[in-house]
Amino acid sequence: MPQPRPSHAERQAILKALQAKQRAKARRKAWLLYGAAAVVVAAIIGAVAFVVVGEVRQREEAAAAASRPIEGEQDFPDQSRNHTREPVSYPRAPATGGDHAPVWTNCGIYTAPVQQTQAVHSLEHGAVWLTYRPDLAADQIAELTAAADGQPYLLLSPVPDQEAPIVATAWGKQLALQTSSDERLAPFIKKYRQGPQTPEPGAVCTGGIQG
Repeated sequence: MPQPRPSHAERQAILKALQAKQRAKARRKAWLLYGAAAVVVAAIIGAVAFVVVGEVRQREEAAAAASRPIEGEQDFPDQSRNHTREPVSYPRAPATGGDHAPVWTNCGIYTAPVQQTQAVHSLEHGAVWLTYRPDLAADQIAELTAAADGQPYLLLSPVPDQEAPIVATAWGKQLALQTSSDERLAPFIKKYRQGPQTPEPGAVCTGGIQG
C-alpha cells in the first residue's frame, strides 16, 4: 500500500528542520574557526609581549650595568678641550683629555706610538684608547690586537712611559690593568666607547691622521 505523501505543512517543517541543522553546523564551524584564530592571535600577542619584555629587561640591565662603576677606574672630570698646534704637557700618560691637536688619530691598530695630542682628539670623539708598554708579552699584545681588530672607535698603540702594563682610556676615564685577560677590560670598552662622558658623541674616528 503506497505511503501517503507528506502534506505541505509537513514538508515545510522538514525543510525548516534541515535548515536549522545546517545553520547549527555552520555556527559550530564558525566558532571553531574563531576559536582557532583567537588561539593563534593570543599566541602571537604572547610571543610579541615576551620579546618586548625581554628587550626592555635587557635595556634595563644594560643601563644598570652602565651606571655601576668599574672597580679601579679613575675619573678625571672638567678637562680643557682647546685645539692647539703646540706641544702639550699632559699630567699622565696616556692622557685622558685636555688641549689637543686640531686633527685626530684614525682609530685602528698601531704597532708604534702615536701622537698623544692627536689621540686625545680621538678620545674627544668617543674613542677608547687601549695602550700597552712595549715590553708586554707577545701573547698579550696578540690578544689585545685580536680584541681591537675591526672594532670602531677603538685605538690600540704602545705607550713607552706608562706605568701599568696595559691601560684603557676614554675621555676623562682610565683603567690600569696588569693583563690582557682582565675581565674589567670589555665592560670598560662597552661602557665608555661613545659613552655618556664623550664630549662630541657621533663625531668620526676616521678621516684624520693615520698614526
